[in-house]
Amino acid sequence: MQTDESGDRDDLQGLVEAARDGSRTAFDELVRRTYVDTYTLAVRLTGNEEDARDVVQEVYLRAWKGLQRFRGDAQFSTWMYRITANTSYTHMQKRRRQRTTNIDDIEEPTEIRLEASPDAMAESAAGRAELAEAVQRLPETLRQIVILKDVYGLPHEAIAEELGISVAAAKVRLHRGRKKLRDLLDDGEVKAHAV
Repeated sequence: MQTDESGDRDDLQGLVEAARDGSRTAFDELVRRTYVDTYTLAVRLTGNEEDARDVVQEVYLRAWKGLQRFRGDAQFSTWMYRITANTSYTHMQKRRRQRTTNIDDIEEPTEIRLEASPDAMAESAAGRAELAEAVQRLPETLRQIVILKDVYGLPHEAIAEELGISVAAAKVRLHRGRKKLRDLLDDGEVKAHAV
């Protein structure tokens, strides 16, 4: 299995190098291979599919423009996670400043399958819906950390690098995010809205 993973990584690296040299076909193939992961992360970070589509479009535009700056120190997928996290954050900040949304127009949150605590919540569909809504209620900076760590399983070092913060700050934010998540679930604020 590791040879497949290593081979896939080498294949992606070859595509990155070809795209750097101006091959639009190679970049299109990179988009095809990374689209599902990029879109899934954008949905989880923004909380809805419409914003996620806007974010993904901007992510690939930024990736194309910034490909020459990709040094290859990290995996291409890690670089894409970072661009997606930063673009999602920027998009949501702009959206907040421009928000004039009618409360009836707000979409239901997209379900998130979080493998982390509380384990009992993940066992039932209602629990997963409550957990998904609670995650969406987290402030963006905390939501990013919780999703990158608990959904994607990234180590603290990778999260810190992707978000441009220290490892200590990543750990503190993760602790705060998980505490806030527990508080939301324990207070029962989410239950009334999740059903």
